[in-house]
Amino acid sequence: MKTVQEKLAILADAAKYDASCASSGAKGTREGSKLGSTEGMGICHSYTPDGRCISLLKILLTNYCIYDCRYCVNRVSSDTPRARFTVDEVIQLTIQFYQRNYIEGLFLSSGIIQNTDYTMEQLNQVARRLRQEQHFGGYIHLKTIPGASEDLIAEAGRWADRLSVNIELPTAPDLVQLAPEKKREVIVETMETVKHRIDEVQSEKRAGFKPQRFAPAGQSTQMIVGATPTPDAEILKVASTLYSDQRLRRVYYSAYSPIPHADARLPAKSPPLVREHRLYQADWLMRFYGFKADEIVTADNQNLDLEIDPKLAWALKNRQLFPVDVNRAPRELLLRIPGVGTRSVERIIKIRRYHGLTVDDMKKIGLSWKKASPFVVTSDFNPSVKLLDSLLLKEKIQPKHRQLLLFDAKQSAETGEV
Repeated sequence: MKTVQEKLAILADAAKYDASCASSGAKGTREGSKLGSTEGMGICHSYTPDGRCISLLKILLTNYCIYDCRYCVNRVSSDTPRARFTVDEVIQLTIQFYQRNYIEGLFLSSGIIQNTDYTMEQLNQVARRLRQEQHFGGYIHLKTIPGASEDLIAEAGRWADRLSVNIELPTAPDLVQLAPEKKREVIVETMETVKHRIDEVQSEKRAGFKPQRFAPAGQSTQMIVGATPTPDAEILKVASTLYSDQRLRRVYYSAYSPIPHADARLPAKSPPLVREHRLYQADWLMRFYGFKADEIVTADNQNLDLEIDPKLAWALKNRQLFPVDVNRAPRELLLRIPGVGTRSVERIIKIRRYHGLTVDDMKKIGLSWKKASPFVVTSDFNPSVKLLDSLLLKEKIQPKHRQLLLFDAKQSAETGEV
């Protein structure tokens, strides 16, 4: 029989493949809570809106699974080492890690054991007992099992701050090919159930009632990228639909990682890591910058440019719209200037009410002047049209080294300054 430490080594490692566990950073407290804080966001280690780095205990309840998804290391046909926590063990680990100041919350997922409802009930037990018996007020993110009953989903949302239902692969044909036991319509139906519950709570709050809590940090999902030939255009289209129809808080993109004894239909190596970063940047543009998916990736070129970020790529394709006068342009156009983030746009709008912005003002705002300068006009600066049309502009702006390229992509995705 395995010790708790041995189980932890197996099940924490198995959980690393799930990226969809960042909290929203929403503030709140639970009455009677004695442990933890409900502020913060994190996937093992991540950042709160105010810059704090926090951590979640990220584990699986078990990596046993009755499904045989070809891309998953925990599939039933895999010979990976197996382990299963008891409910008591997860509760004890969470409290012990919190008391040692290692974590501020819990992300709990699981392989499917027996059936979907049994698995969901096990996850609910952990969250319920943490809240009721341990008075734990920390952040809890529960993985919602597609196909679980509405009653179990309702209970999960009562105890958890966020729920997530993984879409797994971008398209229904991808699922048929690599995970035939999972049905796209069942996954979407479970997302709909969560969305309707959230809508009901918000409606009751607007009406002046005090409804029972339900997943106040919303729901998220994850898509595996690179396990199939599906292009970025289709991936972003699916993400856009999920945001509009299911009102998800986040879509997470996880680069496919080769697994032992992989199916012959799977690629032999992972996609470039920078592709994952570019998808996050494109996702950010859709969520906060007013871009549509078909603007970012066109029918002519269905994959994102790995050398430069998607906003710069769009600007280079639409040079007729630039340079933009930052003292006159509407907010919607300011948001499309490369190197200018949402916070920078708000500062520009605020400052120009009092005086015309100069180059010094732009630099003080904190935006990327190197990236923005060919695309803007200020009170004392007007870039040469020749410069804007130069074939060397892309080379002039983009990072010179691969390491800097990766840093630029990751930094932009985290800060929103794209």
